[in-house]
Amino acid sequence: MPITVPEYVQSASISSAISMTQLEQFLTRAEALLGRLEAILPPAHAVPNWDAGIAFRWRKPSGKDGRGYLQPVAHISPIALSDLHNIGTQKQQIEQNTRQFVEGLPANNVLLTGARGTGKSSLIKACLNQYADQGLRLIEVDKNDLGDLADIVDLVAGRPERFIIFCDDLSFEEGEGGYKALKVALDGSISAQSDNVLIYATSNRRHLLPERMSDNASYKTDDNGDLHPGETVEEKISLSERFGLWVTFYPFRQDDYLDIVAHWLTHFGCNAQQIEAARTEALQWALQRGSRSGRVAWQFAKDHAGKAQK
Repeated sequence: MPITVPEYVQSASISSAISMTQLEQFLTRAEALLGRLEAILPPAHAVPNWDAGIAFRWRKPSGKDGRGYLQPVAHISPIALSDLHNIGTQKQQIEQNTRQFVEGLPANNVLLTGARGTGKSSLIKACLNQYADQGLRLIEVDKNDLGDLADIVDLVAGRPERFIIFCDDLSFEEGEGGYKALKVALDGSISAQSDNVLIYATSNRRHLLPERMSDNASYKTDDNGDLHPGETVEEKISLSERFGLWVTFYPFRQDDYLDIVAHWLTHFGCNAQQIEAARTEALQWALQRGSRSGRVAWQFAKDHAGKAQK
């Protein structure tokens, strides 16, 4: 029996309703599946706001699948190269290397080692302030996040800026994972290091790993009496060797320390008479702390100038 027009329309409406119901069910299941996949897969790297600053910190949320991101630094130390006294040789080396890098010329990764408080990290910050207008940028990475160096390099690759990855106060204990990650990032990956990235690290240790008396037992001599380090020693110096430039900082003499004190007291508005009168107190301050470093001089100047201006 042929289907009349009203019956056909009714049948088509029912089929359409069934199709819409199936489509809604399919979309609901698809959304649920996507939600489950998003919970499993790590989130994509957030695109940094490159115009938000000249320095960034690599942040990594807690949790197994947390992905790191670059956080702009809101307040940057205003220190200038002219504020750093009695490290002329070191300043010349770092500034020269940084200038080559900014100008697109060959430049080296740098390891700054030596006495604490003598201006290692301050020199890197001063170079940032000096060359920021020419496209230099700084990314500070904590030792515990060095495993993400490859991700950071990929994130900045292709950018027109020049990036210094800054690792401050770097040292490792036996077996720490960041040690090998840094070795690979410096010179050991199958991929070439991006030409817009350098690594600057500061440390109180020249070889970045603790050195023990037992390491000496691994040294051996050949038939000619030449001394050769064993595998343990070779491993401990292998990371330092991958930095193309080593810059060493030494403890300041008394006159150097007083010169730095005078500079910062002048910075805080003290006159020549006040600076001369503060010499004895400045030496006592350093004696109490067991150090005549630039950091101690800065701390004394803030304390003394603050009291003088009350």
